[in-house]
Amino acid sequence: MESLLFSLHATIPVFLLIVIGYLLRRGGLLNDAFCEVSDKLVFHVALPVMLFCDMANTDLRTEFDARYLFFCAGVTTLVFFSLWLIARRTLSDRSLIGEFVQVSYRSSAAILGCAIIKSVYGTIGAAPLMILGSVPLFNFYAILVLTVEGPNQKDEPLRKKLLGATRAAALNPIILGIAFGLLFALFGLGSFPPILQKTLDSLAGLATPLALLSIGANFRGTQAIGLGKLSSLAASIKLLLLPALFLPLAMVLGYTGSKLLAFLIMLGSTSTPTCYIMARNLGHEGTLSVSVIVLTTLFSAFTLTFWIFLARFLGYLA
Repeated sequence: MESLLFSLHATIPVFLLIVIGYLLRRGGLLNDAFCEVSDKLVFHVALPVMLFCDMANTDLRTEFDARYLFFCAGVTTLVFFSLWLIARRTLSDRSLIGEFVQVSYRSSAAILGCAIIKSVYGTIGAAPLMILGSVPLFNFYAILVLTVEGPNQKDEPLRKKLLGATRAAALNPIILGIAFGLLFALFGLGSFPPILQKTLDSLAGLATPLALLSIGANFRGTQAIGLGKLSSLAASIKLLLLPALFLPLAMVLGYTGSKLLAFLIMLGSTSTPTCYIMARNLGHEGTLSVSVIVLTTLFSAFTLTFWIFLARFLGYLA
C-alpha cells in the first residue's frame, strides 16, 4: 500500500493539472491563443530558466554523472535505430514510417520529467542530465527519419537538412539553459543576489503549471481513433515495451532514485506534442502523430503510475 500511495502522489498531481487544463478549455476559459502563447513562454523562457537555475547550483564534482548521461544517449540511439529498422521491414504504407518511429521513441522528457521528479523529490534531481543526454538526440533523430522517409526529401540535399537539424538541436532553448547552467556551475557562479534569485525562481515556477495546463487544453479525445491499430501499437511501444525492456537494465547498472525516475520518463512518458509540429513542417500528414499523442497522454497516467509503483516496490525508488 505504501508503494501504491507513493506512486499516486508522484503522478496524480501532475495529471490533475492536465485534467484541469482540459476542463478550463471546455469551459471556455482557455483557448488556442492561450496554448500557443504559453507553449512559447514555457519553451523559450520558463523551462530553460528552471533548468539553468538547477544546473547552476549543481556540485559538478559530486552530482555530474557522465556515465549516466551517455547511458541515456546510448539507449535513445539504440531505440531509435531499432524502431526505424523494424518499421521499414514491417509497415506497408511507407509514408507513415517517419511519423511512426518519431512518436514511438520521442518523449515529453523535459516537461513531464521535471514535473514528476519535482513532485516526488521536491527538486528536479537528475532531470537535466537525462534531458542533456536525450533531448538533442530526440530532435536530431526526428529530423533524420522524417526527412529520409518524408514526401519532400528531394526538395533539398539531405546533408543540408541534417546540418539544419544539428544547428536546431544546438540552439534549442532547453539545451542552452542546461549548457549555461553547467558553465555557471563549473566556474562557481551559481550563487546569485537574493533579488535576482527570487526573480529567476518566479520565472522557473511558471514552467510546470503552464505546460501541464496547455497539454490538457490541447487534448482532443476524438483524434485518438485515427489510424487505430497503428496508433495503438506505437502507444504500446512507448508506454509499455520500452520501459519493460530497458528499466531492468538501468536497475542492473545500479541507477536508483531520481536517476531511475528520469530514465523512466525518458522512455515511457507521453509522446511530445512537438512530434506533430515537426511532422507537419517536414511535409507529413500528421494524423498518426496526433492520434498517438492523444493516446499516450490519456494512458500514461496509468502506465507511469504502474512503473513507479513497481520500482518503488522493488526498492529502487525511495
